[in-house]
Amino acid sequence: MRDISLPDEESPFDRIRRVRPDGAEFWTARELMALMGYARWENFMTPVERAMKTAENQNMNADTIFLRSQEKTGGRPREDFELARYAAYLVAMNGDPNIKNVAEAQHYFAIRTREAEVGTVADRGTVPDLSTPAGVLAMAERFTQTARQLVATAARADAAEQQLAVDAPKVEAYEQFMDSTGTYAVGSVAKMIGSSQNKLYADLRACGVFIAGGAMRNTPYQRYMHHFTVKATSYTRSDGTEGTSYTTRVRPSGVDFIRQRAGTIAPSRVNSAADSINERHHH
Repeated sequence: MRDISLPDEESPFDRIRRVRPDGAEFWTARELMALMGYARWENFMTPVERAMKTAENQNMNADTIFLRSQEKTGGRPREDFELARYAAYLVAMNGDPNIKNVAEAQHYFAIRTREAEVGTVADRGTVPDLSTPAGVLAMAERFTQTARQLVATAARADAAEQQLAVDAPKVEAYEQFMDSTGTYAVGSVAKMIGSSQNKLYADLRACGVFIAGGAMRNTPYQRYMHHFTVKATSYTRSDGTEGTSYTTRVRPSGVDFIRQRAGTIAPSRVNSAADSINERHHH
């Protein structure tokens, strides 16, 4: 694959870029999968699903930027997505960092997304010619779009305030499990999601979040460390030799992450309360 950082060469990601009649650009997930170095659709669905969750957490309608479609082949049609630029960016950012092509995709879509943001700002700074009917119409459309955005923002703020009032008691209940470091014991998280400590450890090992054996058993793999903390404690064995034990604790962001990855279906109130905790600790 050619280096996409070279401005005078066409990027392979540019070559698979498609444009609809209305000018909207998109990338198909199947074509992006190949350029990002994934061989199997099942494996590529991991960053796609994470990207969709990220979009939903940003109050975006994932269905509109991750448009489901089918790839037509000589045989049975295969599942596919038409990814808007930002959707493709999120997929790249959630890709496996151990794959070289993923880093290239991240670099490409980060640049393209930034270029689009700068272009949007520049467009907004251009005042239509109000001496012409077309200019007046353009300004009216701009005012209408801004008004709709303000209404939508106000509606989201009202909904968030109402949800906060509902979640406040639940958040307080969750925070009773939190220690002075702002983290949870794995056993406490198990109670939150309706599981047991031993089962949760087993689930996290089974789904590849926790290491399954050796001295680091039941500690997270490096790529998931941002959801956890690990404390090392030295001790002396009965034979006089020194050893080290490791204790894993869960950050607030890890509660919903664990619920999803361990396959535990928790009541909806767990999600809203955990999200409220996350918001509180981000501010």
